[in-house]
Amino acid sequence: MKSSLKIASFRLRLLLLLATLLGLTLGVQYYVNRLSARNNTRFVADQEGAIMAGLALGVNALTSPKNLDEIRKDLKQPLLDENTGRVKNVLVVDSNGNVYDSLIDQYAPQKNDDGTKRDVHFADVPLPPLIGLVEAADSTQSRPSWLKVSPTVKLSDAGAFYYPVETDKGRYYVVVVLSSTDTLRSRLREQASNSLRYTLILLLVTTLITGMLVFRFTRPIKDLSTAARRVAGGDFSIRVPAANRRDEVGALAAAFNEMTAKLERSRQLETQLHDAEKAAVVGRLASAIAHEIRNPLNYINLTLDHLRSDFAPEDPQKNETFEKLATQLKAEVARIDVHITDFLSYSRPSRLEPRSLNLRTEAESAMRMVEVQAADSGIETRIEEQGDVPEVMADRQALRSVLTNLLLNSLQAIDGEGGSVAVKLSGDLAGARATVAVTDTGRGIAPEDISKVFEPYYSTKETGTGLGLAIIKKVVEDHGGTITVNSKLGSGTTFTITLPVSGKEEEKETR
Repeated sequence: MKSSLKIASFRLRLLLLLATLLGLTLGVQYYVNRLSARNNTRFVADQEGAIMAGLALGVNALTSPKNLDEIRKDLKQPLLDENTGRVKNVLVVDSNGNVYDSLIDQYAPQKNDDGTKRDVHFADVPLPPLIGLVEAADSTQSRPSWLKVSPTVKLSDAGAFYYPVETDKGRYYVVVVLSSTDTLRSRLREQASNSLRYTLILLLVTTLITGMLVFRFTRPIKDLSTAARRVAGGDFSIRVPAANRRDEVGALAAAFNEMTAKLERSRQLETQLHDAEKAAVVGRLASAIAHEIRNPLNYINLTLDHLRSDFAPEDPQKNETFEKLATQLKAEVARIDVHITDFLSYSRPSRLEPRSLNLRTEAESAMRMVEVQAADSGIETRIEEQGDVPEVMADRQALRSVLTNLLLNSLQAIDGEGGSVAVKLSGDLAGARATVAVTDTGRGIAPEDISKVFEPYYSTKETGTGLGLAIIKKVVEDHGGTITVNSKLGSGTTFTITLPVSGKEEEKETR
């Protein structure tokens, strides 16, 4: 395990990569240099072979009745080929400097019109720089004045090379003319260009690999920097994707993700603790307030009944006014009592008795509670099922209350007569949750109000307490579900509830 971690180390991999690139660069350079040396050696060997072939051709011409061109054709030597060979010309010159024979006809002895022989002098033949192949053979006699040697020419250079040959007719000189030195220079330039090209290609590949490595290394660091700024801003849900790497960056990313997960969990626990403390305080306060308010309300309600039965005026007109005022007072007392009940329902912990329930049955039961009101307003009501709807784990009274309140809100959101309210039931693909969507064609909710509809004491109704949707949300969340709202002003609203499926939660608990 330790050895694998060492190999996965980014520093070690970087060192291995640099060592590999260095070795590859040196290897390519060594191969190119060795190839160049081999080509140069072959070129010099070809040149020396061409010189020797030219000398042999010239010596044969001195002992053979044939001229140089005829002997060359008989030999069929590639180096002597007039089109592709390295030897461009071979001259046989006597001691007086007259050309005895030449591969090029214009430099060979010519015949005059009267049949006499006209010699071509060596000085009249254009030649590249001249060098002697064997200086020791020329040491006993002085070199003729017409044989001018260039001291700067090297053996590896192309040019003209002479060799003295002693015969019974005297001394002759065989001059071998090779191709222009441009051939060697072009080959050397080509080798230098190839070496530079290979080096540039290797540098480009090295740069590309290094750039990819740097990008791969810096990208997770940039992600970590961005994530750190978001954490500093209070967003603990951020995670960096580099945690699956096996090097130091991966270990850092994994530690960062673990840290943000713990911070997020700590914040959730703090929020839950704060909410629990607040709920406990509000619950105690609500119970005390409800007790202190309901006692006088009960007294007022009983007193109103007593006044109506024992102190009603005998005058019919006054009695009518008296009854009207008393009825209004009782209605206001009842409304106050409803507000107190809602406040207590929101502040007290839910006491649920979850059981397996059929959503269709509960939706029909809730729909019956509002059918009469919907019919009076000309509003169409319907229940739709999409696919197989599984049973859910919920408290019957709490679920029925949630559905009834949502349906009442939908009816109240439809102005005038007409419109429709639909309850759509479905299950998710995983089979873990069921969905209830209550949709109406009412006035809708303004975009700026959607985020506030579940807040306590927020209401768009003049007579509302602002606790209805807050209580619904609390009951749904106590069931382990979720509730969301989607609305468009003037087009209607949809409240969507998800609840755990019966059996899934029990399976989770068993695990």
